Amino acid sequence: MEQLNQLSIPVLAALIVLSAPLFSFFVSAIAGKRLRTGVPATVAISVSLVAAVFVFVRVWNREQIHEQLSWFQIGNNTFSAGILLNNLSAIMLLLVCVIALPVHIYSMKYMKDDPGIHRYWLYLSLFCFAMLGLVMADSLLLMYIGWELVGFASYLLIGFWFTKPAAIKANKKAFLINRIGDLGFLVGIAIIYTQFQTLDLVALFGDRGMVREALNNGLQWTYDEHTMPAIWLTVAGGAFFLGAMAKSAQFPFHIWLPDAMEGPTSVSSLIHAATMVAAGVFMLVRIAPLFDDQVLLLIGSVGAFTALMAATIALTQQDIKKILAFSTISQLGFMMVAIGIGQFGVAIFHLVTHAFFKCLLFLSAGAVIHEMQHLKAKHNLTIDPQDIRNMGGLKKYMPQTFRLTLVAALALAGLPLTAGYLSKDAILIFSFEWSEWQVAWWKLIPISLLITSALTAFYIARLVFKVFYGELRLEENNKNVYQPHEAPKIMLFPMLFLGLCSLFPLFSYNPLIFEDTWLIKGFELPETLERVNIYHTVIPAAVNGLAIVMIFIAWRWYAKGRYPKVGLQGPLYRFSFSQWYLNLIYEKGLVKPLLGLSKILYAIDRVVIDGVVGAATGFIRSLANFAQWLDRYFVDAIVNGLGKGAFLMGGVLRGSRKGKIQYYIFSMFLVLLIVLFVGLKVFNP
Repeated sequence: MEQLNQLSIPVLAALIVLSAPLFSFFVSAIAGKRLRTGVPATVAISVSLVAAVFVFVRVWNREQIHEQLSWFQIGNNTFSAGILLNNLSAIMLLLVCVIALPVHIYSMKYMKDDPGIHRYWLYLSLFCFAMLGLVMADSLLLMYIGWELVGFASYLLIGFWFTKPAAIKANKKAFLINRIGDLGFLVGIAIIYTQFQTLDLVALFGDRGMVREALNNGLQWTYDEHTMPAIWLTVAGGAFFLGAMAKSAQFPFHIWLPDAMEGPTSVSSLIHAATMVAAGVFMLVRIAPLFDDQVLLLIGSVGAFTALMAATIALTQQDIKKILAFSTISQLGFMMVAIGIGQFGVAIFHLVTHAFFKCLLFLSAGAVIHEMQHLKAKHNLTIDPQDIRNMGGLKKYMPQTFRLTLVAALALAGLPLTAGYLSKDAILIFSFEWSEWQVAWWKLIPISLLITSALTAFYIARLVFKVFYGELRLEENNKNVYQPHEAPKIMLFPMLFLGLCSLFPLFSYNPLIFEDTWLIKGFELPETLERVNIYHTVIPAAVNGLAIVMIFIAWRWYAKGRYPKVGLQGPLYRFSFSQWYLNLIYEKGLVKPLLGLSKILYAIDRVVIDGVVGAATGFIRSLANFAQWLDRYFVDAIVNGLGKGAFLMGGVLRGSRKGKIQYYIFSMFLVLLIVLFVGLKVFNP
C-alpha cells in the first residue's frame, strides 16, 4: 500500500487507462445477456482516452517514467510488475484509445440487432484491456502475458459468429498460427533471462542497459560472469522476430489474417488498425537494441517480400474485406522494412498513420456491407454482400461514405496532402539511402517497395471504382428496384473523425516534407545514414507519378469498362486470385501429411500398442483367475480342512470333560492307540 501511495500522477493516469476497459469487461460479464447496449464499454474507452491524452501530454519528449511493485521471487531473483511510460508507450496508448473509441461508437449501430451483442461488448473490452496492458508493460514477462491475452481476445472476436463453420475455422487458424510465433517469443525470453537474469525492459534495453553493454564487448555476448557466443544474440533476435511474424502477419505466417475477416467488420478495423497486428511491430521497436545486422537484414527482407506478395494478391480479390486484409499485410511489410533499416521511429510513424486510414477503410467497407446485407434481406437476394462484383454505382446512393473512402484510399496510395504520403515517403526515401551502403543484392528492397507502392495505388483504386462507380450490378434485370441508403449518422461521425486524422495537418504543417513531422522527431534517428538529397526529390516524384498512372489504368478498366484486349483470366490472374496457392500448399504439404501421420499413429496406437497392452492385460487377467482358483480350491481347501480337523478334535476333547465314563474310556483308548503307534515306529523303524 505504501508503494501504491508513492505512484506518480502519470502512472495513476496510465492505470486508469488500463482499468477502465477491464471494469467494463467485468460489468458486461456480470450483467450477461441483460446488457445489450454498448454504453458501458463506450464510456469506459472514453475515460481511457481522456487519461491517455493526459499521459501523452505529461510524457511526450520528457524523461521516461518507470515505476514498479514487487511481484514474486524465484531464488535470489525478484520479479517486479510495473509501468514504463516513454514516447513509444505514450503514443501507442493514445493511438489504441483514439482508434477504439470510434469503433465503439460505430459498433453501437452496426451490431445493434445482433443476438450475441452482449458477448461482443464483453470481448471488445477484453481486447482493448489486453492491448493497453501490452504497450505499457515494463518487462518481457508482462508483455508476454498481454501478448497472449491479445491473441485470446482476437480468437473470441474472430469466431464471434460461432454458428458459421467458416468463422470457427478462421479463429482456430489464427490461434494455432499465432501459437507458433508465441513459441519464438518464449524462446527469446528464455535466452535473455539465461544471460542477464532479468526481464526488466529498462535494465535490458535502456540507454545504459545490459544488452547495449554486452554488445560493446565484441565477439562474446558478455554480462558480468555470464558469457554467450555472439550467435545467441542473433538467435534471440530471430526468435523474437518469429513472434512478430505471426502476430503481424508476415510471410509465411500471414495466411490467418485474410480468414480473420469472418469476424464483424468493426472488429476487423480494430485488429488491423491499432491492436493485434500492430503488436508485433511495437514489440520489435521496444526491444530494438537487441537486433544485430543479420537480424535487421532478415526483418527488412521478409518485410519487403511480404509487402510485394500481399500487394499482388490484393490486385484480384473480390471480397472487399480481403482486399483490405492483404493491404494491411502489405503495409505491415513496409513497417518491417523500416525496422530492418534501423528507422524505428519511422516504423511507428507509419503504424500510426496507417491506423487511421485503414480503420476508416474498414468502417467504410462495413457501411457498404451493412447496406448490401439490408438489400439482400429486403429483396431475398442470393448474393454475397461482401463481393465487389455485386456492387457498383454506390457513389450516388452513399456520397458521404464515398468521400471518406476516397480520403482513406488516397492516404493508402500515398498521395500528397494525406498522412500516408508523409509516412510512406519516409520509409521509401530512407530505404534508398540505406541501400547506398549495402551490396547490390540488398538494393532490391527499396526497389520492391517502390513497385509495391504502385500496385497499392492500383488495387485500392480498383476497389473504389468497382464499388462506387458505374451502375449497381445487382441482378441486371431488376437493378432499378434497389435503392441503397447512406450509412446512419452514428456510423458516419466516427468515419468523419478518422478521415480528418488521415490528412497531413494532424502530423505536420508541411504536407510535402516528412522531416517536419512531430512524431518522427520524438524518436531517435540513427546516425549511420547519410542524407542523399536526390532521393528526397526523385522518390516522391516517382511514387506519385506511378500512383497516378496506376489510378488512371484502374479508372479506364473498372470505372469505364475499357478492359484491355489481353484476357485477365490467365495463369498470373489465377496465381494472384488463389493467393499464390499458399493455402493449398499448406493444405497439401503440411496439414494433410500431418493428418495422415496422426491417423497412422492412431492406428498404431489402436492396433499395435493397444493390442499389446490388451494381450498383456488378458494374460495377466487369466493368470490372476488361475491364481484365484488355486487360492480358493487348493490353498483354502487345505487351510479350511486343517481348521475343520482341529475343530473336530477340539470337539472330541471337549467331550472328555463332560463327566461321562464312556468319553473317558474312549479318550484313554485313543491315547493308548497313539502311544502304541508311536512306540512301534520308534522301536521298529
